[in-house]
Formats: sequence, structure tokens, C-alpha cells
Amino acid sequence: MADTVLETAPLAIDEAAADRIFRHARTTSQWSDAGVTDTLLETAWDLAKLGPTAMNTLPLRLLVVRSGEAKQRLVPHMAEGNRPKVEAAPVSLVLAADPAFHEHLDELFPVYPGIREQLAPATEAREAMARKNALLQAGYLVVALRSVGLAAGPMDGMDFDGVDGEFFAESGWKSFMVVNVGVAEGEGSPYPRNPRLSFEQVARSV
Repeated sequence: MADTVLETAPLAIDEAAADRIFRHARTTSQWSDAGVTDTLLETAWDLAKLGPTAMNTLPLRLLVVRSGEAKQRLVPHMAEGNRPKVEAAPVSLVLAADPAFHEHLDELFPVYPGIREQLAPATEAREAMARKNALLQAGYLVVALRSVGLAAGPMDGMDFDGVDGEFFAESGWKSFMVVNVGVAEGEGSPYPRNPRLSFEQVARSV
């Protein structure tokens, strides 16, 4: 009975949206000539920022790499196999975690007065919180990009220290991923979709 319920449970979004966001979307490396405007990126962010993070910390930071000059600064810090992917993408987003997220908590988490001051000396704890919650937000961002009609190609083969030194020496942000962004050409990938694990393979009930 449980299998039947899972198979027939209706979606709360329409089928076209489910196709765009999940079923038909691919990790993309083949791009059309369509541009990626700041308006599209901002619209995606306005969705992604609503996903939950611990204490509404919102530590994800984005560096939008669009110009040829900026790409030439980023490319040498990418793993060799990822360099042509950055060069080909209309836009590359360097995703980073901001360990100084606590500076915004008076505004973002007013239900806990004093949390900014409490976290200020806790450098190690803040760095761990920033990374964990920024990773959560990265997932939200990929879904949000797909929701506005863009495709995403996330990758983490890179010299993180090199990227941080190149772009974030003053801010202290800590890079952890690059997401190439654009409009997919065709399916966005020359390869067939790989298999996924079923619910039964990944879930246990207790």
C-alpha cells in the first residue's frame, strides 16, 4: 500500500514546473547564446534566500564572474578539467561562505537579542555554521536558477585558497563551489542522465 501511495501522491506544483526544476533539468555544460542578466540572477536569489538556514544566518555570498578579464583570473584556480567549462559558460558564480554572517543577525534574527555579540568571539563555530548553511543555500540556489529558466553546472574542482586569495582577501569569504549559469543548449549535456537511487534504497522507517 505504501508503494501505491508514493506512486500516486499528487504534486503541490504543476507537472511543467516539476519537469523544469527536476525531471528535465541537467547539470549543464552546453550553452546557448542567450545572455544571463543581473535581473534573472536577482530573481533567482529572491527565491533562494527564502530557504531555511540556522537562525536565518544566510551566509551564502556570490561573486558573479562575467567578463573575460574576470574569467581569466578565475580559470587558473580551477581544476584542469573544469577550466574549459568556466571559459564556455555565460556566467560563473563563485559561491562562498561568509564567516562574518553574525554581523547581520540583529536584523536577520531579532528574536534572539545579543546573538551577534555572543557569536563574535566564536570564530571556529562561526566558520562551521557558515559553511554548513551556505551549502544548504547552494542547493536552494540551483533550484531557484532552474525556476527562472536558467541552467546550472555546479562543480568544486578548484583551488579554494587560490580563489580566496584572488577575490576574497579583503572580505574573508571562503569559496566552496563554482556554479556555471546560462540557458542550456538542447539538454545541456551530451551524456544520458545517470541512474538515481530509489526511495527504498535510501530511506528507513523506525
